[in-house]
Amino acid sequence: MSSSNSLMDNLFQRSLEDLIKGFRLQLLGESAYISRALEEIRREIKVTDLSTKSTALNKLTYLAALHGVDMSWAAFHAVEVVSSPRFQHKRIGYQAITQSFNDQTSVMLLITNQVRKDLNSVNEFEVSLALECLSRIGTHDLARDLTPEVFTLLGSSKPFVRKKATGVVLRVFDKYHDAVKVCFKRLVENLESSDPQILSAVVGVFCELATKDPSSCLPLAPEFYKILVDSRNNWVLIKVLKVFAKLASIEPRLGKKVAEPICEHMRRSVAKSLVFECIRTVVSSLSDQEAAVKLAVAKNREFLVEDDPNLKYLGLHALSIVAPKHLWAVLENKEVVVKALSDEDPNVKLEALHLLMAMVNEDNVADISRILMNYALKSDPFFCNEIIYSVLSACSRNAYEIVVDFDWYLSLLGEMARIPHCQRGEEIEHQLIDIGMRVRDARPQLVRVSWALLSDPALLGNLFLHPILSAAAWVSGEYVEFSKNPYETVEALLQPRTDLLPPSIKAIYIQSVFKVLVFCLGSYFSAEGPASSSLAQESSSMNAFTYESILNLVNVIELGLGTLSGTHDVEVQERAKNVLGFIGMIKQDVAEKVNLKDNEAEACRVTAFMEDVFSGDLGPISATAQEKVCVPDGLELKENLQDLEEICGEFLKPVELDSVSYTDKISFSVSKLRIRDQQEASSSSSSSHPHEGAAAASLLEHRKRHGMYYLTSLKDDPDSNGTPSDYPLANELANEISVDLFKPKRKPSKPRPVVVKLDEGDEPRITPKAKTNPEAVNDDESLSRAIQTALLVKNKGKEIEKEERITNSGQQEEESSRIENHTSLETKKKEKKKKKKNGERSSKHKSRQQSEVAAASEQVIIPDFLL
Repeated sequence: MSSSNSLMDNLFQRSLEDLIKGFRLQLLGESAYISRALEEIRREIKVTDLSTKSTALNKLTYLAALHGVDMSWAAFHAVEVVSSPRFQHKRIGYQAITQSFNDQTSVMLLITNQVRKDLNSVNEFEVSLALECLSRIGTHDLARDLTPEVFTLLGSSKPFVRKKATGVVLRVFDKYHDAVKVCFKRLVENLESSDPQILSAVVGVFCELATKDPSSCLPLAPEFYKILVDSRNNWVLIKVLKVFAKLASIEPRLGKKVAEPICEHMRRSVAKSLVFECIRTVVSSLSDQEAAVKLAVAKNREFLVEDDPNLKYLGLHALSIVAPKHLWAVLENKEVVVKALSDEDPNVKLEALHLLMAMVNEDNVADISRILMNYALKSDPFFCNEIIYSVLSACSRNAYEIVVDFDWYLSLLGEMARIPHCQRGEEIEHQLIDIGMRVRDARPQLVRVSWALLSDPALLGNLFLHPILSAAAWVSGEYVEFSKNPYETVEALLQPRTDLLPPSIKAIYIQSVFKVLVFCLGSYFSAEGPASSSLAQESSSMNAFTYESILNLVNVIELGLGTLSGTHDVEVQERAKNVLGFIGMIKQDVAEKVNLKDNEAEACRVTAFMEDVFSGDLGPISATAQEKVCVPDGLELKENLQDLEEICGEFLKPVELDSVSYTDKISFSVSKLRIRDQQEASSSSSSSHPHEGAAAASLLEHRKRHGMYYLTSLKDDPDSNGTPSDYPLANELANEISVDLFKPKRKPSKPRPVVVKLDEGDEPRITPKAKTNPEAVNDDESLSRAIQTALLVKNKGKEIEKEERITNSGQQEEESSRIENHTSLETKKKEKKKKKKNGERSSKHKSRQQSEVAAASEQVIIPDFLL
């Protein structure tokens, strides 16, 4: 009855072809069709008939591969199908196992015997299925248990099986390092195979091993050299070149030996793949071989002029490798590199951009930047931002070392902000503020560029440019003494379209308005008063503040901040009310024209106090400044804080509000309460900050406690007499730019402005380095040690065999001569020789044991074939 049911199930069972046809007919409801198919597969896979089970498993494998269906529940059924004697069923079972098994599969142990049985099969295709499965899902236990079978297959007489076994060795070595002791010798012997498929597989394995640890493959350099000279298989030669590229980096003498064969391949080969691999090997690992480098650059020229974008990209990539040590190679092809910026292929354009930036120096940075900005205007958004980022990274490298004219560079930053596709607002914001703090002589031009950015209403609607406007607003307030018309600055900061800005940037706008107002009032009162500082007199004479202009400025600010004082954002509201409150304190004195020479006037006293608040000059802070701060006694930074939730649980609970934006407001309120408490406790003056306001007292307290980590400023130095000694005057604009970008230019007559650089770590961080996995590193090191041990044993074995052959041959010659010359003493000589042999054998046995014991501690002896 069961056999008839199995026959009926098999007769009416849908095949994989039927399942695929059903998918094509499903215009809608594909998920429902998959659900019905899975129910059908679950019912069919439980039957005992292997044909029905294998067909169901085949359909399940298809659904898992193309539609992501989970098939881990069918792991045991896959093991059952693999045990079938039919090859068709085995193929389906092994495919399902390789696709669904992992290290955590519970039935992994059940397949060990079956895989061993198939590895010992006389059918080479069954052996191939088992080897492929082992290469995909091999674990430590599988590799350990099946290493003897893999060792046997490495010496198989069938090239097809031996090639597959060679490919599996890499997985076995990786999972079970002790397999190196068993299989490595036979793997090395296959390097001398005449079959091109086996040789290609063996070289591929060693190529991967050399990538992990080149030193482990260095003793095999003679074998690889022989293949490099004798082989005519392009793919084998490519793999050997990759091996030599790794080996030459740790053995300098190797470059001189292999340079000539590599150059010969470049001259005679017509295969682009082999020629490029020769070029890459020379420029990456044989860069000290001048003749080889010149030939490689000449051959690379053929790739650069190709119409195929793939070949052109490879040529540019080779130039980017050779550029750090041989920049002349890039300069010889500069026209091709610049032309590649307009290529249709995006990868070609990016590689050309990277090459062009490698040629940038202080003489041609202006010309190259101008060319790149023209390309950015007509490029797609992605490449446009790559250009902007490349220019920003190159110019800011090592504290702007290639920038001589900062007036030009600040104008360039302003032009970048107006490029339609610009999305690098955060990088430009950082550099605007950074240059303002580092380069004192660049501040006048910085204020002019910032005013131009603030006055452009088109920038307010671009979300990517809001960080730039934030920096421009802060600069306009912090360095307002360099502004030619503070009234225009206030108008730009309070224009109606600023409603498009987020609240955090609006707060910076309001604070900058506050600084401008305090500066104007201070200049006005100082001009009216009996005593005035030289800076204030200079500013007042430059801006010519009058009673009408001050009153008009106050009215404009009062009108512009009136609407902001009622906003829902607490930060904006608080800053606006602070400014309006300050205006309310001084407006009456200004409007009534009181005797401003009287130092007791309320307006003079309040303005003087606020001028002291904003008088601190900001400078850059070292990235390692925090490490220099001593940890106070009693502060436990590494203490476990798991009990914090129990102690302060009710205070750490999130506050639920109707709007998500109120979370930021509450955090602002808490911080302001703390800052207000510190402000009441501190009687010292405050310092300015891009997000200052109520935080001024807190920053001053930090500066008071850690003043040694701040840069000295002109305003804080009583001995400076108004003349900054650390900053020379700004240089004039550079002369007319030469047409040739790469022609050496005359140095500017005036020195470059001093750029404050704190320490070695004070550089912009372009891209963080990827973190290495310590477990993977340790695993590779253990595999490398296993390979070195195998090579050591192999070399020791060869030396012992050689000594035994020499000793035996010498003894045979001695014996024959004695027999011919001394026939009468033959018996005595034989007895003596017998005793001598026994003594030699015992001494050899002892020395062999000692060498094996010392093998673990000795280093690999590398044959010096290079000399």
